[in-house]
Amino acid sequence: MKIVRKLGQAVAAATLGMSLSAGAMAGEVNIGFTGPLSGGAALYGENTLSGLRMAVAEINAAGGFDLNGEKTTVNLVPLDDRYSPAQAATNAKRLKQESNVSAVFVPHSGGIFALQDFNEKDNFLVMAYSSVPSITEKGNSLTLRIPPTFDGYVRAFTDYALEHEGKKLGMGGATHEYAKIWGAMIKKEWESKGGEVVSDNPMDYNKSADFFTGVSVSFQKART
Repeated sequence: MKIVRKLGQAVAAATLGMSLSAGAMAGEVNIGFTGPLSGGAALYGENTLSGLRMAVAEINAAGGFDLNGEKTTVNLVPLDDRYSPAQAATNAKRLKQESNVSAVFVPHSGGIFALQDFNEKDNFLVMAYSSVPSITEKGNSLTLRIPPTFDGYVRAFTDYALEHEGKKLGMGGATHEYAKIWGAMIKKEWESKGGEVVSDNPMDYNKSADFFTGVSVSFQKART
């Protein structure tokens, strides 16, 4: 429940940064969600949304939170974007226009970058559930990144793998923005320390839910 509690606090903190007029009505604020609820990444999206729903339920069960001296509850409005940045942007526009959301929670970097093109103008907070460093480096004043950045993991993974597994790396990543950034950083770090990338076989979450073949190819090349 610690994770749910922290996520609930993040929802509350994000809403506290917005004006009460940005919510649906006095005593309630709308928080949007755009993420993959269908397609190859649907399980990830559903799990993320489930955590948000638990956080919202926890906040509301406690009577809401204090916003400008008034007890305020949270209403979560989810939309499916199938892991598509373009659809995420369309969803955010719809959430703002139809539900007057104060914030939009996005669990993938491509969607986050797409929303950052207009969220300051449209006055809603992007709740960025991604560890890509450049999300907050862009300086968007209405972006809250929740997890820590992953650049530290890149160095730790590379050092450990080179020491314990050998110098050959088979990459079986994905085609979305997060994977491209992660893959480029891993490849650069790996090669700079004397390792060899023997395969790079990205797979599309939107076109397949079975990644056995792609992962097997990368594994075999790394072992030969």
